[in-house]
Amino acid sequence: MTISEMNFFQRMLYIVEDYGASLLKGAGTTMAIAIICTLIGCVIGFLVGLVQTTDAKKNAGAVKRALLAFVKFLLNAYVEIFRGTPMMLQAAFIYYGTSQVFGINLGMWSAAIIIVSVNTGAYMAETVRGGILSIDPGQSEGARSIGMTHTQTMLYVILPQALRNIMPQIGNNLIINIKDTCVLSIIGTVELFFTFKSISGALYTYFEAATVTMIIYFILTFVSSRILRAIENRMDGPANYDLASHDSLAFTSGMTKFDKATGGTH
Repeated sequence: MTISEMNFFQRMLYIVEDYGASLLKGAGTTMAIAIICTLIGCVIGFLVGLVQTTDAKKNAGAVKRALLAFVKFLLNAYVEIFRGTPMMLQAAFIYYGTSQVFGINLGMWSAAIIIVSVNTGAYMAETVRGGILSIDPGQSEGARSIGMTHTQTMLYVILPQALRNIMPQIGNNLIINIKDTCVLSIIGTVELFFTFKSISGALYTYFEAATVTMIIYFILTFVSSRILRAIENRMDGPANYDLASHDSLAFTSGMTKFDKATGGTH
């Protein structure tokens, strides 16, 4: 039986049987790029977000103030440009531009990681900035009042709280990257979407190949979102916990509990 004589489900089964290994390899490449680039993008976003929320000290000289303002301008330009242009065009611009202008021939993995990481970093920068600004200013004032420097305040007081607030967005960026890696096919990256195009072009089974590929994408994003949700719940801690006391004359642990659902004690 030729493929043209098969029905819809038979053609889907044929694709899975004959091209399943290629599809799994493409899915693995997609997940690898998405995870690596999300992690790198988070690092970029945290660094850019920290600089964007840093203010010059009152006793800072004019040169330091001007330098900080100039760095903030460059970082703001980076964020706005990469958030305001399609990643597909960014991929073509970086991959072909570095070769034509600078004579640098990026490999598939190098180009893919740079493109997606830089794009993710631009979005994460705004997320981190918003997460830091969402923390009560009293937290910073309290840290400074006990002698903590700006760096210590950020590392030990502000960022741990901001990280929990932005965890959903980090997970969302991972899900987006799993899907948006398909734009890398424009530079020849052999990921899941590129594999779909190759299969559908060879067999002329666009509908069937698209159906199989969509199912794989859904499995990748669904499983990832469930894992990320579990991590968020783990970061939240238990629903009820003891209120510990450091007063040696008052033993409250095990007697007073705080209920996060009601916001009260019992």
